[in-house]
Amino acid sequence: MVEPAEEQPLGYLLHRVASTLRNEVTATVLDPLELAFPQYLCMRILSKAPGRSNAELARELSVSPQAMNIVLRGLQGRGLVARPTSVASGRALPAELTRDGLALLKRTDAGVRAAERRVLGRLSDDDRDALKRILAAVGVD
Repeated sequence: MVEPAEEQPLGYLLHRVASTLRNEVTATVLDPLELAFPQYLCMRILSKAPGRSNAELARELSVSPQAMNIVLRGLQGRGLVARPTSVASGRALPAELTRDGLALLKRTDAGVRAAERRVLGRLSDDDRDALKRILAAVGVD
C-alpha cells in the first residue's frame, strides 16, 4: 500500500527529489562538461556571493573544510576559480569565479532548467514555480 504524500516525512520527500534531480543534472549536464556536482554547487554559490572562503563554502554545502578544499583546488586547476596565494590578515583565502568559470556556469543553465522540467514533469508550470518559491522561502536563515 502506498502511503499518502501528506503522511510521508518532508525530509524523505525532499531527499528523494534532490537525489533524482542531482542524478539527472549530473548525467545530462555536468558529466559532459567534466564537472562534479559539488563543483557545480560551489560555482553557483560563488556566482551569487563572490569572495567566500573555503570554510564558508564548506558550511554552506555541509561538507568538511578538507572536502571543500579538494573541490576548490580542482576548480582552480581548471582555471574556473581564483584565490590569492596569501591575504593581508587572517588565513581565509577568498574565492571568486574567473571569466572561464562564469562562462562555464552559464553554459549549464539551460541544461539544468531542462533537467528540472524532466524531474518535475508531473507538475504544471505554475506548480513548479510555486514549489520553487516555497523552497526558497523556507530555505532562508
